[in-house]
Amino acid sequence: MSRKAFEALNRQQEQIGGKIFVNPRNSAAGAVRVLDPTITASRRLDFFAYYLLVDGKVPFAKHSESLEALKQLRFRASDDWKLCAGIEAVIAYCEDWDAKREKLPYEIDGVVVKVNSIAIQNELGYTAKAPRWAIAFKYPARQETTVVNDIIVQVGRTGTLTPVAVLEPVQVGGVTVSRSTLHNMDEIERLGLQIGDTVLIERAGEVIPHVLKVVKPGKNRKPFRMPKHCPECGSAIHKDEEEVAYRCVNAACPAKRKESLLHYAGRHAMDIDGLGEKIVDQLVDKRMVKDVADLYALKLEDVAALERMGEKSAQNLLDEIEASRKNSLARLIYALGIRFVGERTAQLLAEHFSSLEELAAAKEEELEQVPEVGPKVAASIVEFFSEPANRQLVKKLYKAGVRPTAEKREVKSNKFAGKSFVFTGTLANRSREEAGAIVQQHGGKVSGSVSKKTDYVVVGTDPGSKYDKAKELGVTIL
Repeated sequence: MSRKAFEALNRQQEQIGGKIFVNPRNSAAGAVRVLDPTITASRRLDFFAYYLLVDGKVPFAKHSESLEALKQLRFRASDDWKLCAGIEAVIAYCEDWDAKREKLPYEIDGVVVKVNSIAIQNELGYTAKAPRWAIAFKYPARQETTVVNDIIVQVGRTGTLTPVAVLEPVQVGGVTVSRSTLHNMDEIERLGLQIGDTVLIERAGEVIPHVLKVVKPGKNRKPFRMPKHCPECGSAIHKDEEEVAYRCVNAACPAKRKESLLHYAGRHAMDIDGLGEKIVDQLVDKRMVKDVADLYALKLEDVAALERMGEKSAQNLLDEIEASRKNSLARLIYALGIRFVGERTAQLLAEHFSSLEELAAAKEEELEQVPEVGPKVAASIVEFFSEPANRQLVKKLYKAGVRPTAEKREVKSNKFAGKSFVFTGTLANRSREEAGAIVQQHGGKVSGSVSKKTDYVVVGTDPGSKYDKAKELGVTIL
């Protein structure tokens, strides 16, 4: 995305009250990911060809010949590359472009140096992430001073509140910077930053604006305070004394809606096959779903009208949603996304409480009576259900027919009492979940990680790192 296209995009976003983009790179990446092609087209993206393959192979002996051929084939390719005879010429080229790069119509943060011979490229090969025959030289970050006019709060997809500095617009490396993340309250306090201060900022890697330090306190400086209520949904903000993050715990908060839906539909949660990221994006963006309970009110014709969905696919998805009403209480507890409540804890809670409503009404002391639930987990559960919006969600799910009841585990024996098992790899005759259930029926405990307290690690085919950890610790392997 060119500098002009990026600035035009942000002007348009300001006019419609939309999101202001931080940099051209993120804007371009987002434009490619969106489902609506008209949005992609409106972003005015450019394309530069830099590699040529014919039947999967490079048709020339030298990379420079490929670049020349691309130009002859009428692809848009850079005119600014240079064939260098040695390292001195490479250094001179990099230094030359450091002075000239701001005059380019697009942003760069460095220069890529490549081996020209294709034969040598093939000999050098690749690592898991990059070619061995190419290396990037990065320029130092550009720095400027500006004034912090305000500090606002953004709510992330997990509910974490992030303070953002609203800056007096300033040119940094040829791009106008007007905002910079401040990460958290600890960072603001470390900087000694207040609204009205003059600060030194840089664009690390020519991409992310970052406040380095306060260079001059403002005359009428004003300290920033985290809001007591979420700016997105109005729910009360929660903070754990042992963490730096402030959080919104409302499961239906608009800022975390998509993440909540994806977690709810996950294989180990309500297992709604077909409810993936692209469908969730559309359901939320088209305001068809505001929380997980709204999934149970979806109509066939509305779902079938979504992009990449026909009537058959829509019916399959609705059948999956319908089937999820009958899932276990443990799955529902895990699906709600309560902090620190994983699958194992959800199972233990489901065995102790008769319903979701009973769990929601439990006090910390009651919760701590559940095996393996300590003060931290108990406090998180109480915090979650103390939020009125979450209690409302529980009622809404009940009205939607999601009413699982207690599932007291049948204990057949105490053969494995006091023993801890970990499963890794693919088991021959049953899934790991099924094997774990058998262990628990005989009084054993199933854990997701290997430690010195683990008694047995059951290994299937293609085991993971848990197998190596077991050998390292001398844990019995079955």
